[in-house]
Amino acid sequence: MGASVRRARIRTVTASLLCTAASFLALSTPVGANPNSVNPIPVLNGTNGLPALHGRTQAVAQATGLLSPNRTQDYNVLGTDLGIMWDNGNGQILTAFGDTAGVGIPNLLVGSLWSWRSNILVRSSDGNLADGMTFDSAPRDVLGQAKELVPSPKIPSVEISRIPTAGIAVDGVQYMSFMSVKDWGDPGRWATNYSQLAFSADNGENWTEAPETRRPATGGNGNFQMGAFVKDGGYVYQYGTPPGRGGLVFLARVPEKRIRDLDAYEYWNGDKWIPKYADAAAPIVFGGVGELSVQYNSLLGQYLMLTTDGRNSVVMRRSPSPTGPWSAPEILVDGSELPTMYGAYMHPWSSGPDLYFLTTVHTNYNVLLMHTTLQR
Repeated sequence: MGASVRRARIRTVTASLLCTAASFLALSTPVGANPNSVNPIPVLNGTNGLPALHGRTQAVAQATGLLSPNRTQDYNVLGTDLGIMWDNGNGQILTAFGDTAGVGIPNLLVGSLWSWRSNILVRSSDGNLADGMTFDSAPRDVLGQAKELVPSPKIPSVEISRIPTAGIAVDGVQYMSFMSVKDWGDPGRWATNYSQLAFSADNGENWTEAPETRRPATGGNGNFQMGAFVKDGGYVYQYGTPPGRGGLVFLARVPEKRIRDLDAYEYWNGDKWIPKYADAAAPIVFGGVGELSVQYNSLLGQYLMLTTDGRNSVVMRRSPSPTGPWSAPEILVDGSELPTMYGAYMHPWSSGPDLYFLTTVHTNYNVLLMHTTLQR
């Protein structure tokens, strides 16, 4: 089947099912991180255009969904969340999204009208973000839709999803960390089975799991179920949090070439690096941290950490080194203006005073590109 035929089929299926889906989901209320209660249909979910913000940060463009210039509905992405970005080392930004709603066979077992994938990926070479982030391509399945990179069985209380949490390129290989979600639980308090790396040698087209990197959700490994990657001085630094939102931040590092060797990791205990024992890691950031991203900013000469806090505000912390000390949080987007916002993932090509990042608004279950001006 040709690509144009597959795209036409998706558009036809989308058009025929949107009315049914919209009438059903107009009665649904988004809840926590659970993807089963989402409504990505504009207007019916209360969304018609970009939010008007009154602080130092503005919404630039919707990156995904029916209101996005990227027309992600053409590959069956009506709604999605997160948006973890990293430089692939060859002139592109790879972005991994989380639970993704599309049309097709619904997940009735878990009460969802949508057919959903736990993770998808897009590529972008767009260096001018002032007017939005343009996507070049996405790995697709035989139907032409954005494919699930690391499949999950989606069985409640066994494994309901596999969500990407961080990504990085090392020696031309792409690495993605994901968490195996056991149960969504109460809003913001989901439980995981483990976290683990997957890797791709073909620019994110196909992924292979690395079970030797699996961290069970117990003991010190339980503090690295989610997180962020940063490369510095020949090391990959891994910032970790427990599953859910409102946790603490912990830190590990590993020589780049040994990223798949858990025995090569060292853990920061607040004073020095301790080899092998994740239990030795001490918190480096307090105050309630959810999904996060970390990167070095050359203008400020500091490392920046973005996350959402307990009020669902996007906040930024600064540090002179990967280990800290980290500053008090600065509010970039107040949670009162976007109450269902979560996740804040920095674009790796942000430069000068301009910081671009992706954040999710759950009420329309799509991802926005945001811009803020950095202040010394």
